[in-house]
Amino acid sequence: MQIRVGYELIYDCPQPTPMILTLSVHYTRVSDIIIPDHLIADPPVPLTAYRDSFGNWCSRIVAPKGIVKLSADALVRDTGQPDVVVSSARQTPVEELPDETLLFLLGSRYCETDRLSETAWQLFGNSSTGWGRVQAICDHVHRHITFGYEHARSKTAWEAFHERTGVCRDYAHLAVAFCRCMNIPARYCTGYLGDIGVPPPYGPMDFAAWFEAYLDGHWYTFDARNNTPRIGRVLIARGRDAADAAISSTFGPNTLKSFKVRTDEVSEG
Repeated sequence: MQIRVGYELIYDCPQPTPMILTLSVHYTRVSDIIIPDHLIADPPVPLTAYRDSFGNWCSRIVAPKGIVKLSADALVRDTGQPDVVVSSARQTPVEELPDETLLFLLGSRYCETDRLSETAWQLFGNSSTGWGRVQAICDHVHRHITFGYEHARSKTAWEAFHERTGVCRDYAHLAVAFCRCMNIPARYCTGYLGDIGVPPPYGPMDFAAWFEAYLDGHWYTFDARNNTPRIGRVLIARGRDAADAAISSTFGPNTLKSFKVRTDEVSEG
């Protein structure tokens, strides 16, 4: 399967504005890239790139005063298989976890484990451990939060739990926080996720958020928003939460005038 992915972001800046853009397909998918997702700025601006501490590929620009359009158009090869399900995957005791996973047990800006720990143990303390516990968390979060773009704002897991409304990042933050409270390392993910294999009606296309949980020596994909294995995820970035995987970080006043995301299956040949 081949998937065409891309975006178009249009900003209006009242003054030259530095930006960090995390929009590139993740390095773990580099062998799947058929046409690379080079960032194009209109008007053209100098660009530098670096790998952040989570392994995400980031671009740095200074957007000029006025209107600037940022876009990319890429083609990615995909297996066409849905997310892997390994219901037998065990939970690893904290004392046996690899050092590099421990960061993803701790609270973070949008995932307040200290405020949600008691609730998590009340809800999931009697559930089976391992895959079953993560799935129980996804089931609860999927039922607990009502999806709606009108609810989109930078809210925390604690706020999403109490407001019971949100978008995909809120589902991911709450599920991540609950997993960490139950001693399961969990990390936030963002990327492309189209409607491949899903019956209509289709909603507006956007970047998607999901999470990965560490079980039995592997990181596995979970999605509390959709709560079913999906086809065609294309990872862009990972981190402790959305603060580490922001699509753009701007350092000055600006207005996002237009935002478009594309992810479509295309015929090969």
